[in-house]
Amino acid sequence: MRIVFAGTPGFSVPCLTALLEADGMDVVGVVSQPDRKSGRGMKLTPSAVKQAALDAGMDGQTDIITPDKLRDNDDALAWLQAKQADILVVVAFGMILPKPWLDAPSIAPVNVHASLLPRWRGAAPIERALLAGDQQTGVCIMQMEEGLDTGGIYAQQVLPITDQTTGSELWFKLSPMGAELLINTLPKIATGLLPEPQTADGQTYAKKISNDERIIDWNKSAAEIDRLVRCFSPRPGVRTQCKGKWLKLIAGEALSCSHQTRTGSIISTDHGLDIACSNGSIYRITTLQPAGKKAMAANDFLRGAQLNAGDDLD
Repeated sequence: MRIVFAGTPGFSVPCLTALLEADGMDVVGVVSQPDRKSGRGMKLTPSAVKQAALDAGMDGQTDIITPDKLRDNDDALAWLQAKQADILVVVAFGMILPKPWLDAPSIAPVNVHASLLPRWRGAAPIERALLAGDQQTGVCIMQMEEGLDTGGIYAQQVLPITDQTTGSELWFKLSPMGAELLINTLPKIATGLLPEPQTADGQTYAKKISNDERIIDWNKSAAEIDRLVRCFSPRPGVRTQCKGKWLKLIAGEALSCSHQTRTGSIISTDHGLDIACSNGSIYRITTLQPAGKKAMAANDFLRGAQLNAGDDLD
């Protein structure tokens, strides 16, 4: 089975690695986004997928392309068509594929999507499932079409979400889960497995996460804030302001007790930073990171912070 793989971040790498190692599958080409400047020195750095392909011995000149766009890019399309792929596998590529790309593989264009479609179509399905308080998520192997994550489903696998689940935990579980499901499903697709159309009910859109969403709004409930912290901890993290300086929240918990004071104010500093939230709920910050310093226990921070009950966080 001749396969062209399109992907960009680290989430995509287990799928690529599994395809490279699987019997009966020949990865004849890899498409990824262009190299980006990163790090303190702003050095031009390949994507995780491109680097994985290079490490596997693929030729960076003929086997790998990193176009800055796909639409109206005749050279990139000619490269794809010359590969004569049976399957085009797409995993978190980050670009919309135009119809000529979807039509290029002889069998099907296939996407590994990190949600239980039709719930959370779009760019940030892992984060949106956790932020919404979903009790489960998973991965789907779907047939790609011109609509955004609207194609039929070949296979799916469910992963529970608990009150302790973090975004990074979901990321590191769903990625290999998707790789295993992909390897098990591709031979079935090649021998005639047809996708099941998505249901009309339950469609939601997982829009891209904005920077503003990672700033704590203490007018939300403690449960919502707890999900927000777990979603983005430790990186990139969520922030609040304390006396005009940013604090990154690393860990905490929603408490079962209640309050009758204004949201955002400190209720207690006895066992961490207990903050008043909406509906009388309380969120306890247990680990945080002041700007320019390392992460520390909230109690250690409080020894030098001169904060008292009644002070406000913004």
